[in-house]
Amino acid sequence: MASTRDLRRRIKSIKNTSQITKAMQMVAASKMRKAQQSALAGRPYATLMNAVLAEVTHHAGEFSNPLMEVREIKKRALIVISTDKGLCGGLNSNLLREAGRLDKNTTIYITAGRKASQFIARTKRQLAAEFTYKDTPLFSEARAISKFAQEMFLKGEVDRVDVLFTNFISTLNQKPEVRSLLPIGEIKGVQAEVEGEGRGTDLLRGATEFLFEPGAEHVFGALLPHYLNFQVYQFLLEAKASEHSARMVAMKNATDNAKQLIKDLSLEYNKLRQANITKELLEITSAAMSMG
Repeated sequence: MASTRDLRRRIKSIKNTSQITKAMQMVAASKMRKAQQSALAGRPYATLMNAVLAEVTHHAGEFSNPLMEVREIKKRALIVISTDKGLCGGLNSNLLREAGRLDKNTTIYITAGRKASQFIARTKRQLAAEFTYKDTPLFSEARAISKFAQEMFLKGEVDRVDVLFTNFISTLNQKPEVRSLLPIGEIKGVQAEVEGEGRGTDLLRGATEFLFEPGAEHVFGALLPHYLNFQVYQFLLEAKASEHSARMVAMKNATDNAKQLIKDLSLEYNKLRQANITKELLEITSAAMSMG
C-alpha cells in the first residue's frame, strides 16, 4: 500500500498536469472558434463555384482539358492532410489508418503536416513532397500543394490524385474522408451535400445560353486550376477546424479525468491518514493501560 507521502506526491503531480491540460483546453477552444468559422465561411463559396462550373460545363459543348483526362490508373497520388502536433485524441490515428490501407507500391504520397510525414517515413512509403501550413491556412499554401499535384498529373507521373483529410462535422465529430481531385470529372460540388448550402444552383436556373470569350477551352484553362486550388484550401480549413476541435475535447477529457483521479486519491489519502491516526491512538491507549 502507498504511503501518505507517496499519495501527496501523486496528487501534487496530477494537479500540475491538470493545470497544463486546462490551459491547453482554453487555447484550443480559442483557436477552435476561429478555425470553425473559417471552414464554415468557405463552404458557400465552394458550393457556388462548383454549381457554376457544373452549369457552365453542361452548356459548354464539346471541349477537352488535360486536367480532365481520364487514364488507366497505374500510379496514384494521395495528398494526406494531418496535424503538426499531437494531443488531439484519435484524429491522426484514424486518418493515417485510412492512408495505410492503400497499396504502397502503386501510391505516391504528398503530405501536409508533420504527423503524416512521420507516418510515411516510418512505414517506408514513397514520399513525393512535404508541405506545411499554418494554424490559419493561407490560400498560397493550398495553391502550392495543388500546383505540385497538377504538375505530377500533367507530366503523367500519376494517373489519379486524391485528398485524404479530416472533414469537420461538429465539435464532437470529425471524420476522415478521401475526395477525388484529379482528373476533374463531373463537377457536383465538394460541399454540396452540406445541409443548407445547396442554394448556389438556384442562381443559375433559367440560364439557357452561355457565351465564352475567347472560348470555352481558354476560360476553363484559367478557371479549372483555381477550382482545384480552392478545393485544397477548403480541405485545409476543414482539417484545421477538426484538429482544434479534437484537441479541445481531448484536453477537456484529460482535465476531467485528472480532477476525478485527484478526488479518488484524496479520498484514499484521507482514509489512510485516518487509519494511521486511529492506529496511533490505539497504541497510546494500550500503552497507558499497560502502565496503569
